[in-house]
Amino acid sequence: MTNERYIPVGGAELYVREIGAGHPIVVLHGGPDFDHSYLVPELDVLAESFRLIYYDQRGRGRSARGVRPEDITIESEIDDVDHLSGRLGLGRVALLGHSWGGVIAMEYAIRRPDHVSHLVLMGTAPASGRDAELFRRRLRAGRPPGDVERMQAIVGTTRYRDGDLKAEADYYRIHFGACFRRSEQLDALLGRLRAHFSPETVLLARAIEDRLYEQTWSSDGYDLIPKLRPLTVPTLLLHGDRDFVPLVVPAHIAQAVSGSRLIVLPDCGHFAYLEYPREIAHHVSAFVTGA
Repeated sequence: MTNERYIPVGGAELYVREIGAGHPIVVLHGGPDFDHSYLVPELDVLAESFRLIYYDQRGRGRSARGVRPEDITIESEIDDVDHLSGRLGLGRVALLGHSWGGVIAMEYAIRRPDHVSHLVLMGTAPASGRDAELFRRRLRAGRPPGDVERMQAIVGTTRYRDGDLKAEADYYRIHFGACFRRSEQLDALLGRLRAHFSPETVLLARAIEDRLYEQTWSSDGYDLIPKLRPLTVPTLLLHGDRDFVPLVVPAHIAQAVSGSRLIVLPDCGHFAYLEYPREIAHHVSAFVTGA
């Protein structure tokens, strides 16, 4: 049974979707300008064993009403996880962060280690500005010929600048095109990315993304790696061998967190839950339950 609700927070509301029963897993979506919709229904397979809690991060998707870009900081993102956990009576939770959601998951675990039972980072984004720059360089260099120019041409259009949903889909079709071997999976992703956005909320989400980048990867000396070293929260990293985020990114995190485990998924891109939902469920379930 799926339970959907809105939880008031900071003059706004967080859209929350719950499914399943058992130990709570809070899912942190990526972007940071997306919402949780791109993760379902495949990730719902975890609800066979756990209480799965998704939410649209403040200012994104169905959590956009009443939010201004300046309302969002890394601190507000951390506070929202606290508020959500408290309102739902979750206690210690497992955090599952995908892509950019991995950055929020790491930030939260560093600041609130006693609130986190397990940390799962799936296709995680970089933990430092240095690795973020490495990611961007490799991503640009590894794109098929002409892709960068086509993306730049789309970004330069009035339609894209105005948040047009079709222009957004055209951009992300190129951006995420190499992540999939099957075109129908790319089509499925593109059908979800902006399912609960309007042109106005796309622009809001982009502005929030810029603010969060300024506070993290673009901030001088931003580096979570030293802060991860004292962490004793059990940590699992799942990363596809074809992920456009280079393997060195999760490797640096795994080296920092004592006792963590890095599983490299063969023939898998950035959206592992979509390509191999049962395999992801198996790894996460075994990790959280200790089986």
